[in-house]
Amino acid sequence: MLKKLKELSKDTAIYGISTMIGRFLGFLLFPIYTNVFSPSEYGHFTLVYAYLGFLNVVYIYGMDAAFMKYTSLAKNEEKKATFSTPYFFVVFTTVIFSLLFYIFLIPISNGINLPIEYSNLLIYVILILLFDTFALIPFSSLRLERKTQKFAFIKITNIFINLSLNIILILVYGFGIEAIFISNLVASIFSFVALIPEIAKKLQFHINILILKKMLKFGIPYLAASFTSMIVQVIDVPIVEKLTNTATLGIYRANYKLGIFMMLFVQMFNFAWQPFFLENAKEKNAKELFAKVFTLFLIISSVAWAFLSLFVADIVQIEIAGRTLLGSQFLEGLPIIPIILLAYLFNGLYMNFTAGIYIEEKTKYFPIVTIAGATVNVAVNFTLIPILGIMGAAWATLASYIVMAIGLFIVSQKFYKIDYEYNKILKIFIIITITACIYYFYNEVMNIGIRILIFAMFIFALFGLRIIKKDELIRTLKSFRRKRKIKV
Repeated sequence: MLKKLKELSKDTAIYGISTMIGRFLGFLLFPIYTNVFSPSEYGHFTLVYAYLGFLNVVYIYGMDAAFMKYTSLAKNEEKKATFSTPYFFVVFTTVIFSLLFYIFLIPISNGINLPIEYSNLLIYVILILLFDTFALIPFSSLRLERKTQKFAFIKITNIFINLSLNIILILVYGFGIEAIFISNLVASIFSFVALIPEIAKKLQFHINILILKKMLKFGIPYLAASFTSMIVQVIDVPIVEKLTNTATLGIYRANYKLGIFMMLFVQMFNFAWQPFFLENAKEKNAKELFAKVFTLFLIISSVAWAFLSLFVADIVQIEIAGRTLLGSQFLEGLPIIPIILLAYLFNGLYMNFTAGIYIEEKTKYFPIVTIAGATVNVAVNFTLIPILGIMGAAWATLASYIVMAIGLFIVSQKFYKIDYEYNKILKIFIIITITACIYYFYNEVMNIGIRILIFAMFIFALFGLRIIKKDELIRTLKSFRRKRKIKV
């Protein structure tokens, strides 16, 4: 089992490096945005990008997933048809959607409460959607053919272009939030142009109606599932803006963004987790192994939660080259961070529970669970924001991820029962609850020394309650050390 756990750790690290490069480069822009732009400007940018996320789902309507399914089953001579058919149809619908978007630009701008001086941003949104959608199926093709180097090169170069242009346009030429959209558009155009050789090799000027019908039948149901998933992720943005104002929205989303550290860990784990549980599903001790992975994930993520919750306020105020990670105008939103971090932790638990669903092929339950999470998110947002402000929005995010994790746990246990280490799990959540209460009741009077003491007590509790056993830890460390010596 230890060998299997090390394999998962190795895969998590490998996938994590490529994931973190992109995320980290994008995160470098965060100090620039929060130090240069006002909360209101940042709020307008956040609002437009939230709607951009929804439109991305609508523009592709599951055809990328349908392409991967049917192309993976196609024989050599059929692969061009399974590429060309969805690609031409997506290009056609994308042009139609974009023309309609442009025709109704002013009503749409008014509908989302975008001030007239920012309405030109929607032109950039139309073009970004156009080129991003043109590139989605070609990117899926690279993944399917395992052209990982080309895929990574285009993606990382896209990020470098975006990052560089943002820095130049904002810091050198003094552009406002328009710079963000210009940079994104240029990077999107680059990706599409870089993919043209791949597109040209696979394209034939013909649409196979039979294939198209199959793909639409498979892909369109993904639209509902993807849309509800997007609701969970960003529906708080328009609701916060509607119930408060764009400045409050800017403060909320800037601090929400600091949850990226936990989100990265969850994404790194998930990249490795799916192939891991699929490969090991037929092992005799598979369920025992998955239970151990769950406990290990919860221990590591809870330690990360405690550290970030206690010290993130100090970290974001460290001054480098005259700028802090989080601009001073945004600091009032810091109390939401532990809640957002905990929401991502529950998202990680949700990812753990996907094992049984995939193994038993009960994926039809995913949309049900996601819809439940989205419904709770919307309801709690409208209930708590008028009372608690942005703290209410943070609690809504946490509530939705808890509902989704519990929902998937119930479904998964029904079809693929795993005896998790419930005693350890309960103890971990008790420690988290106590730490959260101390943080919120005494945060204003805690200095760095007290925070270090609380974190040390958190770690001590994991050992004292035998959640982490000293002998198991020593055995694991020795095993890793022996492996390194053998390699040397």
